[in-house]
Amino acid sequence: MSGNRHRDAIDDRSMTPTQWRGIGLCMFFNVVDGLDAMVMAFTGAAVAAQWGLSGIELGMLLSASLVGMALGSMFAAPAADRHGRRPLLIAGLSVSGLCMVLTFWSQGLFSLMLLRGLTGIGLGAVLVGANVLTFEHASAHRRGLAIALQSLSFALGVSLGGVLAHVFNDHLGWRYVFLAGGLITFVATLAGACWLRESQAFLTMRSECAGPQAADDCVQPPHSRADYRQLFSPGQWQQTASLAMAFFLIMFGFYFVMSWTPTLMTYNGFTEKQSAVGGILLSAGGMLGALLMGLGADRFGSRRLLLGFLLLNAILMTFMVPVSAQWSLAILIGFSTGLLLNGAIAALYTLAPQAFVTSIRTSGVGLVLGLGRVGAILSPAVAGLLLDARWSAQGLFTFFAGSQLLAALLVWRGGKTG
Repeated sequence: MSGNRHRDAIDDRSMTPTQWRGIGLCMFFNVVDGLDAMVMAFTGAAVAAQWGLSGIELGMLLSASLVGMALGSMFAAPAADRHGRRPLLIAGLSVSGLCMVLTFWSQGLFSLMLLRGLTGIGLGAVLVGANVLTFEHASAHRRGLAIALQSLSFALGVSLGGVLAHVFNDHLGWRYVFLAGGLITFVATLAGACWLRESQAFLTMRSECAGPQAADDCVQPPHSRADYRQLFSPGQWQQTASLAMAFFLIMFGFYFVMSWTPTLMTYNGFTEKQSAVGGILLSAGGMLGALLMGLGADRFGSRRLLLGFLLLNAILMTFMVPVSAQWSLAILIGFSTGLLLNGAIAALYTLAPQAFVTSIRTSGVGLVLGLGRVGAILSPAVAGLLLDARWSAQGLFTFFAGSQLLAALLVWRGGKTG
């Protein structure tokens, strides 16, 4: 397998400055992804107050970008298996930046939902492209850390969104949070256009697959449409399905916590500033969780860490509401929950690209992340529906903690990647 020989050559050598530069750029792209994806969580209360939105309307608004991310992951990202990872990333950033800026002039629920959906399409493409490009840039002994740094960067972007909301919500209004995010996204697009290089693994695969004697991992021709049947072929479908179902459940819990915690804190008597601080602490814990996963993956294994993170998180989520009366204890629980949630996602991001060969890697990762995003899409809307049905905050957190237990069961019984 020529493609695998190239992968082994990268695995055996030390990381070069060029490899680290590519990984660093992908980190920047994921900062932007986190900011653009979760900015609605920090502006949702202000938008709902200004436009008089119900719980289900706000939930739909929070889900709009996630619908776009699923579509971008499943249908836009596979283009990278034909045309390259670099064009996908630059195109995705361009779409996201434009829609973020246009959100500044949105006039109602429908226009804002449409722009959030289009933003999500770009974000989904960037998320998959950055994950795969990082995997293909990194040597084996640094791969877990490199991919964990991408998750850390996403959490950093979410924190940046909280900071922007804290600065702009009270003084200039929520629209300026989106405007600032759009300008930052355009800076990332320019950086990618100037300095990002294509994956050598992709270039080698394209060259070998175009030759008279194609390599064994040329599952699909380099210029053909992605054939999703290959992702469910014998020996492959179990890994694809188990990763997708686990990701669905983890995202179901993650986006409830990240999207609704600031708003639920406001509904339970906290000020908007305190709620923003709570959201930032969730993200700050997430950055540490991603880093711990990256540092521990090579020693303990990504799957073992993922299982432990899920079980502990299910326990902590049930304590989120009881400890809310004590601000210091609430900070600790919120920080720890963010740590475990993001650590679990970082572990899954490490496992996913290992499950697919180069020629179908972005198609496979895109499908897994896209199907997993269905959980993220449903989560805020389901929470809004339950909130309108007069569920308590405790009931909501207990319900979503159950998703983490089910995900842990899937990981325990799941495939053998990682």
